[in-house]
Amino acid sequence: MSVYALLNQSKISKDKAVISDKQIAQKQDSDSLVEIVDDNNRPIAVLPKDLAHRQFLNHRSVQVLIFNNEKKLYLQKRDKSKRFFPGRWDISARTHPAVGESTDGAAIRILRDNLHLDIESPQFLRNLPPCAETGYENVTIFAVTRINQAIVPNAKDVSEGYYFSREELTCLIKEFRELLTPNLVTLWESGLLTAP
Repeated sequence: MSVYALLNQSKISKDKAVISDKQIAQKQDSDSLVEIVDDNNRPIAVLPKDLAHRQFLNHRSVQVLIFNNEKKLYLQKRDKSKRFFPGRWDISARTHPAVGESTDGAAIRILRDNLHLDIESPQFLRNLPPCAETGYENVTIFAVTRINQAIVPNAKDVSEGYYFSREELTCLIKEFRELLTPNLVTLWESGLLTAP
């Protein structure tokens, strides 16, 4: 069954996957498809991710914050080959759910694929509604706390990573904003980068 057929069915249950998250993710690549959503976060269309961004269409994203035992936040430095904000520091992990993929499935996938972490159930923190500041993304934020696994960044997507204390983050935001993604700054200014 194609991903287009999934959305053409009369009812798509968020809790009931038609095909597994792993199968969906395997069909996706860097020019992946995303679900365009209405104001109530219900899928209404499927389009290429780049087109959704260029046309400022509401779509979903997942972001994961990773905190160690000292409540320091892991930031990743985006690879220089990335299309948007290459070489800048960003939150721990982020992705767009594949068509039909659950947000928690997307969180687990990005942790595994980009950071080689096996996390069974990241903690849901909150949703942010789509707006200009979020890139018209309906953002679901998860956290992983007190992590004791070694993080091994996928060199294709992440050039390096580091745990930052609250004081170090404050310094980065105030003095080196040009080295950070706008998303990281937005989450900081919203008070969302503290350990739960």
